Parts: sequence; structure tokens; C-alpha cells
Amino acid sequence: MFNSSVAAKAGRIATCTLAALLLLITGCASTKLAAEWTDPQFKGRSLRGTKVFVVCGAPEPAIKLNCEQQMALEVTAVGATPVKPEPTDAAPASQPQAAEQYLSAARSAGAETVLNSAIAPDATVVNPGPSVGFGIGGFRMGGGGGGVGTSVGMSAPVGSGQVMTGYAASSTLTDVATGRLMWTAKATTPPSQDVNEQMAKLAKAVADGAQKAGFF
Repeated sequence: MFNSSVAAKAGRIATCTLAALLLLITGCASTKLAAEWTDPQFKGRSLRGTKVFVVCGAPEPAIKLNCEQQMALEVTAVGATPVKPEPTDAAPASQPQAAEQYLSAARSAGAETVLNSAIAPDATVVNPGPSVGFGIGGFRMGGGGGGVGTSVGMSAPVGSGQVMTGYAASSTLTDVATGRLMWTAKATTPPSQDVNEQMAKLAKAVADGAQKAGFF
């Protein structure tokens, strides 16, 4: 009983330590632009007051639609008017398309640019879940001055682990009139179980990056 109690307590301590480590890893990371490029020809061009065609490609429909909603909110916040694609204009959620695929729809909507973001998993953290150890020791057999000591130990998982995924948004701004790429950036967000919050953070990082580049 004593050994089982100690083993269980040790298992709880190990689980808490692992959880704290995961929180430290994810807490120290932040959403950021990992890479960025601007075409000098379009440097300093302001899109404030214009229409921006906003589209996302993602592994799942819910992520795609959430991304488009968050990107549209950020485009509004920086002074432009977002235009989202009609269902017939949108590519399948699992197949992100190049901005050129949306130029016709963007022209019909009166948009000057296309903000196209491809969402994909970027990093994964796996918490295997807690485990409980059991130990039996102290057996001794033999007589006289000799003897044999034995101990038996084992551990077993308890419950299921957690998988947290970090996402990246590879975003582009494309000029509708010429079809030329104006600006592109990759934003990344640390692993989390709250995908909606991740999309909001990615959208803000992309919009902030485009604003700092002089487009808003």
C-alpha cells in the first residue's frame, strides 16, 4: 500500500510537471510573421477605402470560413472594405488555390486586390496523458548470510492524451488589374486547442504586417 501510494503521488507530480512544461512552451511562443516580401513597384500603395477580396483555403470548411471571417474583420479595421467569395466562387476547403483563380470574381465585386490566405498545420505538441506506476519491493529469501532480493514495477496510462496544433497562414496581396503579386507573408501561431482564437491571431498578424508594409 505504501509503495502504491508513493508511486501514484509520483505519477501525479510527473503529470503536473509535463503540463507545466507544455504551458511554458506554448506560452513563450507567440503569433508572428515568419517571412515577408513586398514588390517594390507597389511599395507605399494604400488600399484604405478600397474593396479587398478576402479568401482562405484550409484543411476543413470550419477553419476556412473562420479564417475568412477573421480576415474580413481585420481588413475592415485597417480601413478597407472586405468582399468575401460566393459559395460558387470558393475553391474546395481542402484545396487552397492561387489568387489568380479569384481575379475574375474579384473584378466582378469591384475589388482592387485579392487577399488570399492558405491555412495549414505548422507544429504539433502531443501530451501523452498521465500514467500511474505500481511497485512492489522488499522481498527477500534465503538463510544464513545469503539471500536474494526482488522488486517488481509497472506503469499504465490513465485517460487519453491531448494534441495541440499550431497553424500557419501563407497570405498574398494580388493586384486585380495586373494580376501581379504585391505582397506576401507567412504568419505562424503556437499550438493550441482553440482554433478559432488561432485564426483571429493569424488574421491580425497578417493585417498588421500589410499595414506596416504601407498598404493600409
